[in-house]
Amino acid sequence: MPILGLGTWKSKPGEVRQAVYWAIEAGYRHLDCAAIYQNEFEVGKGISDAIGDGLVKRKDLFITSKLWNDSHRHEDVRPALEKSLNQLRLDYLDLYLIHWPIAFKPGITFAQHREEYYTYQDVPLTQTWEAMQEQKEAGLANHIGVSNFNQAKLNEILALGGQKPEVNQIELHPFLPQDKLVEFCRQNEILLTAYSPLGSPDSRAEKHKNDPKLMENSLILELAEKHGVGSGSILIAWSIARGISVIPKSVSKERIISNLEAAKIELTEEDMKRINDIGISHRYVDGSFFTGPQSPYKISDLFE
Repeated sequence: MPILGLGTWKSKPGEVRQAVYWAIEAGYRHLDCAAIYQNEFEVGKGISDAIGDGLVKRKDLFITSKLWNDSHRHEDVRPALEKSLNQLRLDYLDLYLIHWPIAFKPGITFAQHREEYYTYQDVPLTQTWEAMQEQKEAGLANHIGVSNFNQAKLNEILALGGQKPEVNQIELHPFLPQDKLVEFCRQNEILLTAYSPLGSPDSRAEKHKNDPKLMENSLILELAEKHGVGSGSILIAWSIARGISVIPKSVSKERIISNLEAAKIELTEEDMKRINDIGISHRYVDGSFFTGPQSPYKISDLFE
């Protein structure tokens, strides 16, 4: 899995096809997708454009997608994966993840009412993971893993004794370094991928208007000036220096290229220590949309 990839969350149809093409043209070989992003059809066009123009072969790319919450029942996993493959115009995925440890009833995009949720008693995570293993055995996904899983939920899967999750994709940046979860995953040979590595700068709706702005943090700006790069490049380099794959999202050709160049930045031990001691703790994707009064789930089902 290439340590730096292109994220496609919040990349709009009409923009993401070109962004994917530019990314592959620039040298990206890792693309992160998901059914719930509702843009896999356009992502697939960008991939097929690049392959058709001879920029890459399919085997050169590492493509991830994710199982949405409405397809956690055993019988729903394969059809969901096949739909993503069809949208992406692929025969297989390199990596398939359970997007969240939360289950909705079939056809529910975002549950609003209690009757639209399944509980862990209705659909245990172990049932979903067993179906995920079957997709790997069938050759539809070369690797399988999870996303937004805490230690307790990972332990449920590990206790099964079969295929371990190969990756856990989590929100991770200097305001949320997740040291304990990172160490747990390393001890259990689970790779990590960092999403929202730039602090979700586009999440500035009313609810988030007062969130601390990671890319405008004085330390990050100081280090960006020191290294002669943008603040986003410092944040990408920080994740890479920790040995954690990172998937910044952009639809700007210039930003896509500069994000890739961030892999060449060498942060010093002092730089890393200063970032690690940044003194601000904040989670941007707080899970509140899954844990409201109508939900059977709690924040502790998601995060430490």
